[in-house]
Amino acid sequence: MTNIAGSIISGLKAYFSNLTWAEYFLTVLDIALVAAIVYLVLIFIKGTRASRIIYGIVLLGLIFVLGRILDLQTLNWSLKHIATLIAVAIPVVFQPELRRALEKLGRSRFFREVLTRKQVGRIINEIIKTAHVLQKNKVGALIIIKRQTGLDDYIESGTIVDSELSSELLLNLFFPNSPLHDGAVIVKEGRIAAAGCMLPLSQGEYSYTHGTRHRAALGITEETDAIAIVISEERGALSISHNGKLIENINEEETERKLLELLKETS
Repeated sequence: MTNIAGSIISGLKAYFSNLTWAEYFLTVLDIALVAAIVYLVLIFIKGTRASRIIYGIVLLGLIFVLGRILDLQTLNWSLKHIATLIAVAIPVVFQPELRRALEKLGRSRFFREVLTRKQVGRIINEIIKTAHVLQKNKVGALIIIKRQTGLDDYIESGTIVDSELSSELLLNLFFPNSPLHDGAVIVKEGRIAAAGCMLPLSQGEYSYTHGTRHRAALGITEETDAIAIVISEERGALSISHNGKLIENINEEETERKLLELLKETS
């Protein structure tokens, strides 16, 4: 093992000693870029189901390297064929993560839909007024605010409304026993785009106090950059979900501050 490590170090010294300054700079830049990409990937998958799979792949890689060093032929043959299966399985297993990563890369400022300050203020005011009444009467609700990621698939799953955003209309849509009460309302570009919309449910771990609305809020914010406002029917508590995380039981001032912070990024 000591001889192998010494050979590697000697080889690296010989390689770098033969480089010109320009080649040395490009080599260092190349290594730095690869390290940065690996770091960003690790940050992106941290806390997701993909992180455990990555750790498993890294472990297999270390075993493979150890097998090559010790010349364990049976192990090397087995891992070589397993690596082929992993290469085929990765796009399938990581499909949600890959989709979110590509979607994030596509969110450049050049293509952003911009909300004006007036629209942001109106959205926040109307939602705060609506939430106050719904919480007081313990009426369940789920409001989704579109940011950059398109929500047309989810909008089409509900009833198209395409109306000016107002507290009165939101209260009517969430009125108990109304046809659209159980679905989500999607707000797009300062208008109510649709109601009664079906959303993906989060498959992650959740508390027994989280009903279908909370799981739907987490699900849509795991897959998109939307903001989800949830009001519990049982407790009348308001929660905000963003980026796959749920901020629970927040008051009116905290709700206004959080919405302003998130919507400012779109204005």
